[in-house]
Amino acid sequence: MVNKLIVDNEVAAKKADRTLIIYYSRTGNTKAVAEIIQQQVGGKLIQLKTKQARPTIYRQEVEQNVVEQENNVLPELATKITDFSKYDRIFIGAPTWNMALPQAVVTFLDSYDFKDKTVIPFNTNGGYGAGSTFRQIKTLAKGAKVLEGYSVKGGEEIYGRNLVIKGSYKTKVSNQVKVWLRKIKQAR
Repeated sequence: MVNKLIVDNEVAAKKADRTLIIYYSRTGNTKAVAEIIQQQVGGKLIQLKTKQARPTIYRQEVEQNVVEQENNVLPELATKITDFSKYDRIFIGAPTWNMALPQAVVTFLDSYDFKDKTVIPFNTNGGYGAGSTFRQIKTLAKGAKVLEGYSVKGGEEIYGRNLVIKGSYKTKVSNQVKVWLRKIKQAR
């Protein structure tokens, strides 16, 4: 039994070394889920950031995002992952914006080779669900095996409720993530 435990721990450590958890977050909810995932599976945690600063005022951000989506504008990323090829398990987290991915996440998916990688999407939203975010990731992560995603209600910035994945709600989300990771066979 002790030998099996040692082997299981070694396998989990190797898997964690090849795990990337990348997320895009405006209010911190997607970041909170990314951190929960990292606590449960290990891996390297990286926040996607654009080169050009995003609007800090919610309505301005919404308007800019709609224009980017409608015109297929891909904002340049400040975040660069020089060792991307070493990762074979990639969690991709994003909020739902206009029922779709933020264009910065589309830029990320367009910038890297996902062939033969396992991609695991996760999403936060204002109560309307994941929209097309999981379908977009499946389409844009060309050559990847895309597993079932996890979606959870985060804040409702339109009503001034920003970071809500904290306290007892964060505990609830952590338990949901644990169940999801087991279901898709990605738990430690």
